[in-house]
Amino acid sequence: MRIGLVTEGGYPYVSGDAGPWCERLVRGLEQHEFDLYALSRSRRQEDEGWVPLPPQVGRVRTAPLWTAEDDGVAYGRRARRRFAECYGELAAVVCTADRDDPRDPGGPGGPRVHVGTDDPRGLGDPGAPDGPTDGADTQADRFASALYELAELARDEGGLAGALRSETAVRALERACRAPGAPSAAREARVRDLLAVAAHLERALRPLSLDWYEDDGLGAADLCHTAAGGTAALPGLLARHFRDVPLLVTEYGVQLRAHYLATDAGTTAPAVRSLLAAFHRALAAEVYRRAAVVTHGNAHARRWQERCGADRARLRTVPPGMDAAPFAEAGESPDAADPGTLVWVGRIEPAKDLVSLLHAFAEVRRQETGARLRIVGTAAGPDAAAYLGHCRALAAQLFPDEADGPHTVGDNPVSFEELGGPEAQTLADAYASGAVVVLSSVVEGLPVSLVEAMFCGRATVSTDVGAVVEVIGGTGLVVPPRNPRALADACVTLLHDPERRARLGAAARARALELFTVEQNIAAFHGIYLEIVSHCPVRRVLLDDGGEPLPFAAPAEAHVPGHWTAVPAHAPEATR
Repeated sequence: MRIGLVTEGGYPYVSGDAGPWCERLVRGLEQHEFDLYALSRSRRQEDEGWVPLPPQVGRVRTAPLWTAEDDGVAYGRRARRRFAECYGELAAVVCTADRDDPRDPGGPGGPRVHVGTDDPRGLGDPGAPDGPTDGADTQADRFASALYELAELARDEGGLAGALRSETAVRALERACRAPGAPSAAREARVRDLLAVAAHLERALRPLSLDWYEDDGLGAADLCHTAAGGTAALPGLLARHFRDVPLLVTEYGVQLRAHYLATDAGTTAPAVRSLLAAFHRALAAEVYRRAAVVTHGNAHARRWQERCGADRARLRTVPPGMDAAPFAEAGESPDAADPGTLVWVGRIEPAKDLVSLLHAFAEVRRQETGARLRIVGTAAGPDAAAYLGHCRALAAQLFPDEADGPHTVGDNPVSFEELGGPEAQTLADAYASGAVVVLSSVVEGLPVSLVEAMFCGRATVSTDVGAVVEVIGGTGLVVPPRNPRALADACVTLLHDPERRARLGAAARARALELFTVEQNIAAFHGIYLEIVSHCPVRRVLLDDGGEPLPFAAPAEAHVPGHWTAVPAHAPEATR
């Protein structure tokens, strides 16, 4: 089987999202042939190069999302008119599909979300009917028609780069924003807002201009597997549209949710937020509508997908596969854990709520004077660096050096460390060094750090966000987010009860080994590949070594409409 694997900012680049997962998948399914189609996010990523590729990778094709060179294509009058019509229709759908508040994008077919919380109740009224309405179907068809018309225009004319950056595109957006029925935020859009939206759409639609969809590319694949939704799924949509290649979409972090969380209300104009939210919601709905199967890592992500129009029958839960060996080995070391140490591991940023963790630890210290807290992680970006500085200052304020205390002068009970240091050379060492692993986030998707701690056999205390409860089951303590008192009480409970810690740690390891290993993940995707391809007819004549057509290569039953294997209701009992 030939698989076209599409990534955005990930595999095969050395740095990037989902790189380890994709590499484990490709190496684990060595019986299949993989072609890689990678969208890069920066020049730095491209300069860092690729990881070593296994022999089952046949070809690699890349394209940059971070830049768009002028393709030199000059449209004639007919092509310009055609572009204006297609782009104008896309803009009209984006405007009429949204409502005033992009943080509550509950228009036709859209989910109701409250950004900044992981409470699944924020995804909408549980009593509201699932699935799109008739009006949503019409809007979805209009969006799809405009999207594929633009792709066909790019195919016919040699690209869309210049057209998407043209004044024609900006004027089409302006007409859509001023049209009757447009949301109030869109009607108030200024020129700079329209330019910002046009620039974002140009970047998001760059895959429409790629030459990946013929028989020397994705058109030759038996299956297109995209490692994310959103822009990364566009090549899969076009391969399905042009060559009828079945599409599998894997989302371990829902792209639409990521877009909402990344939109800064303080720096982004309401019109820009409104229009971009509507575009990404419409694109997500089209991806879910056309995919043969959509996989997710947990029920939290599945609820987002369902509210965006994904058919429940096409959804599959496939937890991410992780290498358990280094964590299990470190956790089994009898001298690894300090019975009075709490450990936090992760990316340092405001969503992790280290401020609440530090206040909680202050209460822990009042009850357990010998307790220590290790914060192991890195701060990426200027905002994260400022947040780290704030946390350091808060720790110094909450825990001033005590000459008469249990520690020496200058020995603060809270330490901020980076991986690779003498006490935390690896992630596994960091988790194994403590008695309890703590997660204090206010926003989470699938908490990978908890899975790693579970592999180590460590008891955990976590806030009830994202997929935390689904991941840990009954193997850890869960408290409300932004509640330092509850977080402190749970930590003290485990610090005072070593037998319970050991019992929870053992149960956590057993659960993680059952659900989150590489082997489980690879077996699940192998089955999904076979399931999808078994329902798709062969689209080309297959030849043997002598150049003759292979008999029975195209199964006749694949062309029979309906569920041909179902037994008719009136069939005799003996045939049932």
